[in-house]
Amino acid sequence: MSITDILSPSDIAAALRDCQAPDSFNHKKFFQISGMAKKSGSQVKEIFRILDNDQSGFIEEDELKFFLQRFESGARVLTAAETKTFLAAADHDGDGKIGAEEFQEMVHS
Repeated sequence: MSITDILSPSDIAAALRDCQAPDSFNHKKFFQISGMAKKSGSQVKEIFRILDNDQSGFIEEDELKFFLQRFESGARVLTAAETKTFLAAADHDGDGKIGAEEFQEMVHS
């Protein structure tokens, strides 16, 4: 399954356009524009599985910086500040990584 089986390519493109400039990424805005915030819990968990590049069951900080590239290979890498902010927004248990439940809570918050 690919991300475009769940999210519309035009919505993904609009979300990526919105955060092209370094330090302009806002996860809540990205989730809204991409349509992810409107998806069911099971669909968000499927997106999580696609984003979990190493299939560890977690999205670690080194995977998170490539978040936008998981939607489109030519997208930019998140800056260090964006990555830290994004991680802090979801990592409720403080283990330095985002689990599927944490990701779903962040998308739907």
